[in-house]
Amino acid sequence: MAGISYPLEVISHRSLFPIKGQMPSQLWPYITPGIPDELFERLPGIPLSKREVRLLIISALRLQSDSWFWDIGAGTGTIPVEIGLLCPHGKIIAVERDEDVANLIRRNCDRFSIQNVEVVEGSAPDCLKDLPWQPHRVCIEGGRPIKEILKKVWYYLQPQGRVVATAANLETLYALSEGFAELQARNIEVVQSAINRLETRGTHQTFAAANPIFILSGEKLD
Repeated sequence: MAGISYPLEVISHRSLFPIKGQMPSQLWPYITPGIPDELFERLPGIPLSKREVRLLIISALRLQSDSWFWDIGAGTGTIPVEIGLLCPHGKIIAVERDEDVANLIRRNCDRFSIQNVEVVEGSAPDCLKDLPWQPHRVCIEGGRPIKEILKKVWYYLQPQGRVVATAANLETLYALSEGFAELQARNIEVVQSAINRLETRGTHQTFAAANPIFILSGEKLD
């Protein structure tokens, strides 16, 4: 094969991705999830899912580009924003009971030019019956009673759908574990996050641990 040469082809990186599938946000113009926490607007006392935890949640959801997704107890709106970017042809509902927090989610969606997120003000599980469509994927980030919310979500979940739920304490972990078992969920997974971030304190750099979170997931096969 010696002496044979091939023409060098130069490909612009922009041509590798169809425009309609690109993420529209100028604030986060990448195709990977994991938006830095500081890019989101926040309110005092309102929880925010840390970047590394978001990555674990998104991985457990096993999304498709056109998935229909509910986020229950959406808080700051980090998960709807990430999924809005990842699933440009999907539909997303973020449920939040507090008006100020619901408006915060809307503002964060606007910051990232998200067009496919609908914010619903209401308390789960009661408000779920009024949502306009049944989801393929659901994330439960908060609410009480958590097991009742899980069971009501399961009722509306489409066959072959997945639910991912987070627990920050043993009581919630137990309630979710018991709920998944009673629902006969399949392919149950439980992961605990253990995250340490490098921080500068004075003249020293040290690792600071984030609060551990349990992430549970299960599938509805019929």
